[in-house]
Amino acid sequence: MLERYEIVPVPTRILTVHDNIVEAIKEFGKDKIGPNDVVCVAESVVAITQGRAKRPEELTPCFLSKVLSQLFPSQGSIAGWRSMQALIQVEGKARILFAVFFGILTKCVGISGVFYRLGGEQAKLIDDVTGTMPPYDKHIVYGPDKPAEVAAAIARETGAYGAAVADVNDLKRSFVLGVSPGVNGEEVAEILINNPFGNASQKTPIVIIKNYRKA
Repeated sequence: MLERYEIVPVPTRILTVHDNIVEAIKEFGKDKIGPNDVVCVAESVVAITQGRAKRPEELTPCFLSKVLSQLFPSQGSIAGWRSMQALIQVEGKARILFAVFFGILTKCVGISGVFYRLGGEQAKLIDDVTGTMPPYDKHIVYGPDKPAEVAAAIARETGAYGAAVADVNDLKRSFVLGVSPGVNGEEVAEILINNPFGNASQKTPIVIIKNYRKA
């Protein structure tokens, strides 16, 4: 299926809290977006433009965050004291303890991923430091707010067939957080599986799936 689609990266400058993601897409992608296309944007960039990034020093880790963070693989986004503290502040101590408890129990019987299903949306979405583009590689970035509404606004304002906010990485993990009406999120996630985004020096946090509607 992937061969049916042409994917066009859209270069931008570094986008910050001072930018509006819809206006930025219109500015940098206006000559590339057609009426049959789907515009996709990296979730971390959407979150950054929404002001959902914190410096680690703004967070004071409690005893619980120091203990629970040790239960997660060192390369994970919530393995750090402060990123775990960020999660606890958003989702609450009770919910995170509940998710950890049942996550451990179910892992003992061979079921994985339960913590991320029970720990709230941000358990899957928080990016620890180095998880995104400079200068925000020195920030903890939460997942975006109302991604489906963001996608709908992008589609409406750009004239594209549709839009999607996606969380994709180089480990073949592709997840679509929100889409505009008429777009199949699971299909878009599969199309983006090879991670065409470039959130670092490439400065291509926006990609266009050309002629999605026709395909």
